[in-house]
Amino acid sequence: MTTYHFVAASERFLTQEEPLEEVLKERRRNYAEQGKDIDFWLVRHPAFLQAAELSSIAAKVPTPSAAVVSTDPRFITFMKLRLEFVAEGRFEAPSTTIPDALAEA
Repeated sequence: MTTYHFVAASERFLTQEEPLEEVLKERRRNYAEQGKDIDFWLVRHPAFLQAAELSSIAAKVPTPSAAVVSTDPRFITFMKLRLEFVAEGRFEAPSTTIPDALAEA
């Protein structure tokens, strides 16, 4: 199983009101320079928020929603501090309730 960390908010907030695209583009550039594999994704309408174990977090996120998901907890902490008005969480996948966390990524 893999542990995924995420920040989630309304899709409009993440994709229109915040310069998220710029942050992710810079991170992709930095990873390319370092020869690192991408370990983060912007997921629109994240299905994993429908899992029962994430219901308390999902209740805080307006719909339609979006999330930045990563296997790097430090990046998600950075995103939480950078974006402020987001819900933060983590989950293990695959599991019985979250079979393919990034199928829509």
